[in-house]
Amino acid sequence: MTRIKASVPIFIGLGIALGIFIGSTFNYKNKSVIFSSNSNEAKIKRLINYIQYDYVDEVDTDSLLDDAITNMLLKLDPHSVYIPKEELARVTESMQGKFVGIGVSFVMHEDSVAVTSIIKGGPSEKAGVKDGDRILAANKDTLFGKYLFKKAGINEDDAATIFGNRKISDAVMNALKGEPETAVTISVYRRSTNEILEIPITRGEVSIKSISAYYMINKTVGYINIDRFARTTYDEFKLALDGLIAKGMTSLILDLRGNPGGFMDIANSIIDEFLEDGKLIVFTKNKNGAVDKSYATSKGDFENGKVYVLIDQNSASASEIVAGALQDNDKGIIVGRRSFGKGLVQQEMDLGDGSAVRLTTSRYYTPTGRSIQKPYDKNDNKTYDNDYMVRAHNGELFSKDSIQIEGHLKYKTAKGKIVYGGGGIIPDVFIPIDTLTVFSNRLYGGLNDFIFKYIDNHRVEMNKWKLNDFVQNFDKDDTIFNMYLNQLDLKSPISPKSREDLKVYFNAVIARNLFEEIGYFMMTQKKDQMISKVLELESAKN
Repeated sequence: MTRIKASVPIFIGLGIALGIFIGSTFNYKNKSVIFSSNSNEAKIKRLINYIQYDYVDEVDTDSLLDDAITNMLLKLDPHSVYIPKEELARVTESMQGKFVGIGVSFVMHEDSVAVTSIIKGGPSEKAGVKDGDRILAANKDTLFGKYLFKKAGINEDDAATIFGNRKISDAVMNALKGEPETAVTISVYRRSTNEILEIPITRGEVSIKSISAYYMINKTVGYINIDRFARTTYDEFKLALDGLIAKGMTSLILDLRGNPGGFMDIANSIIDEFLEDGKLIVFTKNKNGAVDKSYATSKGDFENGKVYVLIDQNSASASEIVAGALQDNDKGIIVGRRSFGKGLVQQEMDLGDGSAVRLTTSRYYTPTGRSIQKPYDKNDNKTYDNDYMVRAHNGELFSKDSIQIEGHLKYKTAKGKIVYGGGGIIPDVFIPIDTLTVFSNRLYGGLNDFIFKYIDNHRVEMNKWKLNDFVQNFDKDDTIFNMYLNQLDLKSPISPKSREDLKVYFNAVIARNLFEEIGYFMMTQKKDQMISKVLELESAKN
């Protein structure tokens, strides 16, 4: 499993694209529908036959049909999408929360595949693969240098691009993944002992975590980060919630920033942990006016606890269901910036050849009756897709007063709080965008490569660190950080604020490499404006 972590705007866009792919729920209820032949279907078939047999040039009709389906769905709404068969398996694995493979994360370092972390309890850990190992081959399939570039279908110049990284990642994954209980022998170069090892591994089921991190911030405040609502997310969440309650948590920070959504029923199960029996969570309505309501039950374990939900402009779909349900039921406080604004529900429908469409079949509404779907023009998806830039230009990311509120879409909660529909969840407490999330390539472009090299050259001493000690004491004199700054060859000095932000991110990326996501979040928490605001609110409450 690759882990590509980069805090640049394009990955924010990719996160939202994933949310559009996965929709809100995939359980297609109308399975009894029989699609009969009709004149439109016959017309499409006839056109394809004409092109295939009579057109003057050779044409890939499969590709032509894919393009036609994609363009057809573009005329409906921004979230009805076609998923080609080569993409469907990848998305399905992510949302099921598991795949069959060897259980490693890796990056491309120079021209080789370097293992950055090994999933605990996975096949690679059992077989003896170590962090820093270079994977040279899998079952004699060469995975380095020009051989890997050829396998990925790219040239060397493409290797450092986002497109190239994706193609290389796919090529490596295809070589390492397979059927359960099948064998793959990988050749690795182990730098610490300067030897090449042949390691046989039996492929197995590997979990993909959707709870990135959870821990206690102080004696009473816990923190849980959810990065998507996959099929396994509720089980992960329940384990985290119960663990934090056992440690004395009375207030929870639920971090949904950047979460593009996922399964609606999973979101509902999580909400049920906070709401009392009988409280309305969400309802959907289809074109025939049929309404389907979801209610909380009596099983919630945190109904008496305090909840703070962190959202931003990239929190979409199921994330907005969570925030809207808690806000409308006067449970907890929503902190951050206006969410993405996706209130359409998709159903996945199989097309019979391994591909599928996710078609919008209903709208969802928060308990007060709000639709939070932002406006869209069926003939202008570009404006919809550029919403982030529109918000930045309008000043909304920096000032609550700049949020364009639809005054006629005003609703009131049971306790009298005014909430608005018409495009995203507006937070109760606004926090402007943090400059720590807006990076300059001049400062951050080579950071991941530098950190990998440093850890690789000091692996023994770096592995001696314990998490809490690392967060408090790592590189206090800036020796390592200054090494990075010196190799940047900056033509002008950076501001004290930029230096401070860069230092936090620098340490956080090292912490992620050593301790996974919990290390990253514990380190960035020091400069996290939303968490700081929550702790301020907690202090005022006490």
